[in-house]
Amino acid sequence: MGTLFTTRILAVLATTAALAVLPPAEAHAGAIGSTPVASFEYQVGGITMTVPTGCMFTHIIRGDGKKITYQNAGVDCGFVGALNAGFCNWRIDFTYADTNNKTYRTSPGKTHTECEIHPMRDNKPQTLPRYGKACAHLNINGVRRVSQCHHITK
Repeated sequence: MGTLFTTRILAVLATTAALAVLPPAEAHAGAIGSTPVASFEYQVGGITMTVPTGCMFTHIIRGDGKKITYQNAGVDCGFVGALNAGFCNWRIDFTYADTNNKTYRTSPGKTHTECEIHPMRDNKPQTLPRYGKACAHLNINGVRRVSQCHHITK
């Protein structure tokens, strides 16, 4: 176990050193953020489903100013969370709000009746009419369970 740990540390240090000597990447705007999914229970066909701790809802957005070139959101589970039966009747929505926090656009996702351990959704590229924030929301059985947002500024 100690040898494996030492090998991993050396690999991380070598990668960091290699990246430090590379030329800087071209500037672009983007953000990635994750929010823990709180443990909860819900009913599917009379069966109680339990989502334990250990899952994270991640939202990625890339673009320049109000122009979004890529957007994705999904759930990754590890530890005990990876042992659950998945998320059933799930949907991921994207919402956009102005600087006064007033939602002006919603991109609702399709409700998936199948159970998936790693639900995920991409959204199409678009240009927003105003600055504010872009959010992704995970809904299970029609109930919003977790959200993750990024501010879109000049």
